[in-house]
Amino acid sequence: MVALSVLDLVPIASGSSAGAALRNTVDLARRTEALGYHRYWIAEHHLNTGVAGTSPPLVIGLVAAATQSIRVGSGAMQLGHQTPLSVVEQFGLLDAVHPGRIDLGLGRSTFRRTRSANGAAPPTDPYAGRGAPTARRTERGLLVPARVSMARLLASPRFGLQAGLLQQPGAQTPDYAEQIDDILALLAGSYRSADATEAHVVPGEGAAVEVWIVGSSAGVSAEVAGRRSLPFAASYHITPASVLDAVAAYRDAFVPSAVLDRPRVLVSADVVVAADDTTARRLASPYGLWVRNIRVGDGAVPYPSPDEAAAHEWVDEDRALVVDRVETQFIGSAAAVADQLEILVAETGAEELMVTTMTHDHADRVRSYELLAAEWSARATRSGFDNPRCSRSVEPE
Repeated sequence: MVALSVLDLVPIASGSSAGAALRNTVDLARRTEALGYHRYWIAEHHLNTGVAGTSPPLVIGLVAAATQSIRVGSGAMQLGHQTPLSVVEQFGLLDAVHPGRIDLGLGRSTFRRTRSANGAAPPTDPYAGRGAPTARRTERGLLVPARVSMARLLASPRFGLQAGLLQQPGAQTPDYAEQIDDILALLAGSYRSADATEAHVVPGEGAAVEVWIVGSSAGVSAEVAGRRSLPFAASYHITPASVLDAVAAYRDAFVPSAVLDRPRVLVSADVVVAADDTTARRLASPYGLWVRNIRVGDGAVPYPSPDEAAAHEWVDEDRALVVDRVETQFIGSAAAVADQLEILVAETGAEELMVTTMTHDHADRVRSYELLAAEWSARATRSGFDNPRCSRSVEPE
């Protein structure tokens, strides 16, 4: 059985606060560590009233200090508004305090400034070309949904405002591959400028951080991860329409090295587990409304309760906007969800699954991870695997 890990968006529930969300994250990290989950990654989001994970390095520090053995990292640091030096300095500090436990997941970022013909610097479209225009199911039954248009999000004033606030005026994002090369060189202590001047980052140089490329399509991220012999984290939970293409592109581009001799794939999935399918569906019911608010440009609002979600009046246009995300959530009993996760593993060849769970109540989120860990561990035992991850678990209800 492959390892299970956690991706935490640090959600703020309706009626709650950012402080409570951060305390819930620390609590969930402790609990999932006790359950045997392998990693705990923090996502990066900005200008959202319903997400408290604005600075992954700060949250990583909180989580790592509250735990003992689980790997803690970023899913992902967005290089569209970071410099390689700032990233290495931040994660060098984390590794100095928590040596050998820190993961550095690197993403391209939704907001990347580029030079245009008239001198303006608009953010590039992060969703172009991701997925096919029609939905399909694989032979094993994995849903690969149709590509959904992000025109409403891209046209929203908030989209452009966020791009402007995240970068200095006139700043341009360097080539992604060059940024990755600079980060790797700074970590290794081999960085040289164009005029051969050395740069040494302390702490940072020689840090035992594990570098991952986080990507969502068969584009630059997948190619860079493969050609740099880096492990690749592919997103089924954000861009399910393109996950298979992304993994295939990474494998095609992969160049073996002394660091990594074969492709290494992690895949993320949205999961809600409860004692029975009916309960799980109710707990998962606010998700579509939450995604809808993001995609119309309102941002990630405080996560609704099931009752608040039930009161929302849907129109067909909004249903079409979220159908790819809603229909690719894995919802139900632990056995039903584990069956779907096994299909995802079979289709992607993933060596690891990263589960993200969104519920209004923290106790329901914790219970979802508990039930999944118990089921995953039981399957590992039945299969004859001596799997140290997710082997410590509670009994299902």
